[in-house]
Amino acid sequence: MLTVTSVNVNGLRAAAKKGYLEWLSGCAADVVCLQEVRAEEAQLTEEVRRPAGWHARYAPAAARGRAGVAVLTRREPDAVRVGFGAPEFEDAGRYLEVDLPGTTVASLYLPSGEVGTPRQDEKERFMEAFLPYLVKLRAAAAGGGREALICGDWNIAHREADLKNWRANRGNSGFLPEERAWLSRVLGEEGGYTDVVRALHPDQDGPYTWWSYRGRAFDNDTGWRIDYQMATPGLAERCLKAEVERAASHAERWSDHAPVTVVFD
Repeated sequence: MLTVTSVNVNGLRAAAKKGYLEWLSGCAADVVCLQEVRAEEAQLTEEVRRPAGWHARYAPAAARGRAGVAVLTRREPDAVRVGFGAPEFEDAGRYLEVDLPGTTVASLYLPSGEVGTPRQDEKERFMEAFLPYLVKLRAAAAGGGREALICGDWNIAHREADLKNWRANRGNSGFLPEERAWLSRVLGEEGGYTDVVRALHPDQDGPYTWWSYRGRAFDNDTGWRIDYQMATPGLAERCLKAEVERAASHAERWSDHAPVTVVFD
């Protein structure tokens, strides 16, 4: 079995004070992908930076306090790579991948964007550069008899079933037609990846992975499904179980996102 968990921690230092370490100590995953770490390694305490039983790799952003991704693995990775070849995003803290036997696992934090601002332009440039890399990664994996798994916060709700208030968000970043069309390309013939959670839960709304801290969004399950695990075909076929680890109550949340856990044969 290979169990992979992915979660946007909404600031690792803050999450560690709210229950992240307790959650990690009980985590049964072989790999944990983190997004929005928002810290350099030197800013983390030893128990957070190098948790017992894990090999941790980090890709912080050059802009301090922003973005940042990490991958924790039970065994030492065979190789570690930061970025995906796009100069603008090499030190942006948005992509890190590790090689394990037979599989490459990556942690992704795609820009969130904001309509009518430079942030949306950045998001569009990232998507334009990232899809060709995903195609290249899938082809290289297939050529080497390997698989690939891209985990993380993609900041796009793909379908109406992935967003509770989809009608009110049709003009907002994260649910724009062009963003959703881009994700369809990732999951279509061009990209060739599979959204493994949706594949196992094809007919339900959600399961949502992010809820605003405003109002009673979590209590009312007024969420977005923007955290995905996208697998190459051979790996997707071996997906046995996929779930969102939604906290039992608002008070027990240590991030505004919930971990997404997938078990592969």
